[in-house]
Amino acid sequence: MILDSFSLDGKVVIITGAGRGLGRAMALRLANCGADIVAAARTVSQLEETAEGVRKLGRRCLITPTDVSVSEQVNAMVAAAVNEFGRVDVLINNAGGGEDQLGKPLDKITDTEWRRGVDVNLSSQFYCARAVIPHMVGQKRGKIINIASGYGLRGGKHNYMYACAKGGTIQLTRSMALTYAQFDIQTNCIVPGIFAHNEQMMQFYKGGKFIPMGRVGDDPEIGPLAVFLASDAANHINGEFVAIDGGGLAGGIAPTGVTPANSI
Repeated sequence: MILDSFSLDGKVVIITGAGRGLGRAMALRLANCGADIVAAARTVSQLEETAEGVRKLGRRCLITPTDVSVSEQVNAMVAAAVNEFGRVDVLINNAGGGEDQLGKPLDKITDTEWRRGVDVNLSSQFYCARAVIPHMVGQKRGKIINIASGYGLRGGKHNYMYACAKGGTIQLTRSMALTYAQFDIQTNCIVPGIFAHNEQMMQFYKGGKFIPMGRVGDDPEIGPLAVFLASDAANHINGEFVAIDGGGLAGGIAPTGVTPANSI
């Protein structure tokens, strides 16, 4: 049956940034399809809420409090996953952030702010991939899903660290896809559009009225895409990026229509 190829029964999935938002939404949908989850983030209370949701679906969930911008913590996270489950089948590099970095003029950005923005959004994905690759190469199978952003494909006013890092995510995806295809490891990239998580963002993006579909995304909508890329149904998809943005990039790399005029 065609639906069998979407099953994740017996799969172990690491998700960073799993405490809330898109990360939690993906964790719950993946668990609903049979996966056991390794949930990583910095805030334990949020991870516990995610774990409770996963366990209600009958799947196991290992909580690993982790700052993914620190490579030693990433290595410990992956070691804990392997110790608990014996394998890692899927890595979803979701952790990141940048709303607090927007709106600052280039000449006011400090070295520390630059490095932090790049490390949280790009170096973290490199650290996680570096830690899981030996296990996936050893089992000659695996899936890596990097989460980028529409800002990785276009510029943004006073948007530097986040846009640069997310553009790097796309190139990291392509380079890994080419390198590790020989080990039956597929690396792909999800490119979310606007998924507003607070009222300030909703106001800035004008409720999504400049998006062709007329609204921002709802977190659960990313779940089925993550399931697809993590499943056997996507075994011949490699090095690709898939936008889930309500058509926001459909007019080209530069957005068209009504766009936000002010900085956050």
